[in-house]
Amino acid sequence: MAADYIFSFGPWNISEGNDPFGPTVRPTVTWADKLKVFKRLGFDALMFHDDDIVPQIEEKSWPQIEREAWEMKRAIEGEGLVTEVTAPRLWEDARTVDGAFTSNDPKNRQWAIDRAKRCIDISNVMDCGIVVLWLAREGTYVREAKRAIDAHTWLLEAVNAMLAHDPKIRIAIEPKPNEPMDHAYIPTIGHAIALGERSSDPKRVGGLIETAHSLLAGLDPSDDMAFALAFKKLWSVHLNDQNGLKYDQDKSFGAANLRVAWNQVRVLEEANYPASGGMVAFDVKAMRTQKAEVATKHLENSRRIFLHLLEKVRTWDRRLEEQYVAARDYEGLEMAVLEHLMGVGRK
Repeated sequence: MAADYIFSFGPWNISEGNDPFGPTVRPTVTWADKLKVFKRLGFDALMFHDDDIVPQIEEKSWPQIEREAWEMKRAIEGEGLVTEVTAPRLWEDARTVDGAFTSNDPKNRQWAIDRAKRCIDISNVMDCGIVVLWLAREGTYVREAKRAIDAHTWLLEAVNAMLAHDPKIRIAIEPKPNEPMDHAYIPTIGHAIALGERSSDPKRVGGLIETAHSLLAGLDPSDDMAFALAFKKLWSVHLNDQNGLKYDQDKSFGAANLRVAWNQVRVLEEANYPASGGMVAFDVKAMRTQKAEVATKHLENSRRIFLHLLEKVRTWDRRLEEQYVAARDYEGLEMAVLEHLMGVGRK
């Protein structure tokens, strides 16, 4: 059943349990120990930030960066793994305090573009064709602090610079409506695709949908996925869950709302998402209260829930659905879905 789907997660998904409100609660897990976990938990691919591949990247020359990237590639291949996506970590540098691509300082905007180009070079070493842009600091805490029209123009210029840097790379924009900025630019998948359509090569600009980001915007993640799928623009997904309009919780997939999770799996399966080459990534965090020795269960559980829901999708009675739709009996349809998810037989 799982053969159609390839699953991934990132090194940051095994963490020390710190959050914006408190310090670490678990010991650090070394990269070598993390690397052993992927296959054991049933994963075949990794997501990387550029400095996950090459630590202290800003201190190194390109020959050093290239050498370390090749070493990382050999290490993951030795474990039977591949790289799904890479992403420039633009939001943790002091130069992006006022934004990266939308900084009011043109020198800092250029630094962000150069860093993104370097990420593309690393992506090519890793034999990975997709660079993810999470536009974390692209926005403002005070609307009057930036000219928003100029900022969107600068975003487009940055995307075009990346496309020009490499003729094959694809860019997947990962929208988020809030956090860390109060007012985020490109907050939804509609904004992301619109920006891509204005780029120099729209075929190479798509999107990545994260469950929690859609929920934080008050939207349904399966509808966001459907929107991107309709235009062949869904190039990755970050599945997790979110308990209300709080900070980005990255709960285990399906933990807060199984019905919302079912519809995400359903839309991916209906679109034959694996045939597009897209992978399923789980961007989830272990609960802060979880002990270190069991602090990978959130990853295993997310994959298990996905596979359980995939089985539910594949055994769903489509003829029954058609009958309810034809009769406009949507209460009946909803009850049938709920009973199917609960494993209750129809009378």
